[in-house]
Amino acid sequence: MSKTPRIATGPQGRLDAPAQAHPPAPPAPAGPPADLAHQKRQFTDFLAARKLKLTRQREAVLDEILANPGHFEAEEIVQRLKANRHRVSRATVYRTLDLMKECLLVERLDFGTQAAFYEHVQEGEHHDHLICVHCGNVIEFHNDELEATQSVVCRNFDFQERYHSLRIFGLCSKCRQLPS
Repeated sequence: MSKTPRIATGPQGRLDAPAQAHPPAPPAPAGPPADLAHQKRQFTDFLAARKLKLTRQREAVLDEILANPGHFEAEEIVQRLKANRHRVSRATVYRTLDLMKECLLVERLDFGTQAAFYEHVQEGEHHDHLICVHCGNVIEFHNDELEATQSVVCRNFDFQERYHSLRIFGLCSKCRQLPS
């Protein structure tokens, strides 16, 4: 049975605090903020280096992902683009996601379900995930001590980190209280 993750965030730097539900995403501003414009240029340069173009279809996929924070499935992007009357094929969405992943603008996430989830990678921001194996709840958290420990491990092994993803699977507080 595939469980769709429900996303919650934990307070910054605390692992023991209760999670809070994500607020709904605010409407996209008219025109991209500076960091989104930078990421759009980054993707355009990435494509150009591979002798590829930023087609209208790729740009529609890119804009949809950059404008909407949170975890998503590729099919959600297909449906949102259709709802906004963009003519983009499912194959183009998947190929663009692969390119964005290679460019480090999105991360493909495995929450222990059949579905693949993606997340827009915000430059300079990082968080990890706690995933409930019973209900599918996903809790985002950041812990400076954990990040520092990972950096020490990389230094000890003379390893240059490019990126990392930490996922801890277990039972959330609600599911631990359910009768067996």
